[in-house]
Amino acid sequence: MRIAPPYLIAAVIAAQALLGMIPALAESAPATNAALDPTAINAAPLTDISAAYEPPARAEPHFLPATPESKGWPMIDSAGGKLQRSAAVVRMEILLDRAGASPGVIDGFDGENLRKAVSAFEIMQGGKPDGIVTPALLQALSAFDAVEGVIGSYVIVEADVAAIVPPLPKDYGEMAKLSLLGYTSVAEELAERFHMDQKYLEALNPAATFTAGETIYGAITGADRKGAVVRIEADKAARQVRAYAADGSLLVAYPATIGSTSTPSPSGTHTVLAVAENPTYTYNPEINFKQGKNDKVLTLPPGPNGPVGSVWIDLSEPTFGIHGTPEPSLIDKAASHGCVRLTNWDAEELAKMVSKGVTVDFLS
Repeated sequence: MRIAPPYLIAAVIAAQALLGMIPALAESAPATNAALDPTAINAAPLTDISAAYEPPARAEPHFLPATPESKGWPMIDSAGGKLQRSAAVVRMEILLDRAGASPGVIDGFDGENLRKAVSAFEIMQGGKPDGIVTPALLQALSAFDAVEGVIGSYVIVEADVAAIVPPLPKDYGEMAKLSLLGYTSVAEELAERFHMDQKYLEALNPAATFTAGETIYGAITGADRKGAVVRIEADKAARQVRAYAADGSLLVAYPATIGSTSTPSPSGTHTVLAVAENPTYTYNPEINFKQGKNDKVLTLPPGPNGPVGSVWIDLSEPTFGIHGTPEPSLIDKAASHGCVRLTNWDAEELAKMVSKGVTVDFLS
C-alpha cells in the first residue's frame, strides 16, 4: 500500500540528490537526527554511502556472505560505541525494497542484510555481486526513486484500530484457545505494512499515539514485485532466499533465517507442494520441537503473530516450509526450527509468484 507524500520533490531534484549533486537538507542537522526527519531522508544523497567498503576475499565470489561487522561502511557515526541511524541508509533500504532486493526491516542501520540486498541488486543489474556501492549502481537504483520521495504520510483509519487484538500469550496451549493471532498494536500493524522496524516507526513519529485520525510518517515501499518464479535458492551460508524467473534472471532476494545447528534445514533439491495464506499451525512435539510444557498436538489459529506468520509455502520435505514470522526484526539474527523464515511481507510477495512444482535448492 502506497502512502501520500508529505512533500513533492521535482524529478530532476530527486535524481540529483540520488547522485549527490545537491547538498542534503540533513547537512545542517546532527547525523543522529537526520534519519528521524522525513524531509532529510527524502533529500539525503545516497553518495553518503561510501564505495570504500571492501567485502572479505573469497574464492569464486558469489553473493555477499554473512560477514563480521568489523568492516562497515563509513557513513555510520558511532556514539559511545553504538551505531547511529543514517538518512542515506533509510533511503537506500526503501529503494532496494522497491527493486525486489529486500533489506528486511527498514531501520536506517548499516548491516549484513543491507549489504546482501546491495549484492542481490548488482546481480539483478547483470553485475558482479561484490557489495560495493558505485555511481553506476546508484544510477540503476534511481529508476526506483519516485518523485514523491521515500517517506510519506498516512492517516490512521478506524479499520486499523479495529484489527488490533489483546496481548497474546507466549504459551502454545494458551494460543490454541484463541481465534486469531493478530497484531497487538497499531504501531506493530503499520510497521509491517510499511516494511519497517517497529521501533524505528515509533522513533520517526515520537509524538504519535497511533489512534484513528492521526497522521504519521512511514516508508513508501511501492507495489509488490510481479513475475513467475521457477526456481528458489535457500542459501544457508549467505542466509538469503533468491527466486529466479524462467530466463534465469533474479526476480527477488530476501534475507532469511535458515535452520540452526540443532535443527538444520534440509539439503539438496525439493519442490513446492502448496501455498497457504493465513495458515493455521499444527504443533506436534514429537515431530517439531518441545514448547514449554505442551506435550500434545495443538492447532494454533491463523494470524501474522502465529509461529509461521501470514504465509506457509509447503515443501516436499515433510514438516519443512518457507514462511513468515511474528518477529521480523530477528530475521537472519535468530535461528529457526529448521524451516526458512522470512518477514511476513517478503513471504507474502514470494507466495504470489510461486506455484506447485517450483524447485527449491538448499545451498550450503
